[in-house]
Amino acid sequence: MSDLKINRTAKTLRELALDKLRGAIVQGYFKPGARLVERTLCDELGVSRTVVREVLRHLETEGLVETAARQGPIVARLDPGQVEEIYELRGLLEANAANACAASATPELVARLRGIRRMIEAAFAAGDASRVLEHTEQFYDAMFEGAGKVVSLGVVKSLNARINRLRALTIATPGRSDESNREMNALLDAIERGDGQAAAAASCAHIKRVSELARRALAEQGEAAGST
Repeated sequence: MSDLKINRTAKTLRELALDKLRGAIVQGYFKPGARLVERTLCDELGVSRTVVREVLRHLETEGLVETAARQGPIVARLDPGQVEEIYELRGLLEANAANACAASATPELVARLRGIRRMIEAAFAAGDASRVLEHTEQFYDAMFEGAGKVVSLGVVKSLNARINRLRALTIATPGRSDESNREMNALLDAIERGDGQAAAAASCAHIKRVSELARRALAEQGEAAGST
């Protein structure tokens, strides 16, 4: 039987363009409601119109792009109801995973989580928002995997683009780096102690706080848009 495995050492052009455009939307380079003109994106990304169309279709499945009548593709607006639902789901899934992770955590898993936490704190200190988002995603991947919550992780990953878009809003809040580090280290300390209830409580407290910050940031964005 022939070996069907494809050896790849680099991302495809489509994947690179997808990463770039996703990052630009998540970090606010393109604002909610902004038109995504294919010709302009071709020039900015340096790719063909076919690639741009494929990328836009993919981002629509992630909830970052929507098609508006007589406008074409635009950056999806953040619907308050959907934002609340995302945080509700995160609260349920992450608290459950934190509890289970604490019950089964090994020294190796705790060391891995602490290593990722150090990278997050270093990224905060450097003011590198993209690295904060990247490493935070890695932290949750490791926590869910350590908890054995594979299906729950799949649900979270399906929302990751929108979750990271909201994270980008909250981590930009003044003083958020120290606050976030305290919240997440409290969660990690509880996991290391094997205290599932405390880990779940720390997770819920974190979600409650970031949902408050997201609501405030969205309200401020709405006020700013209304004043222009």
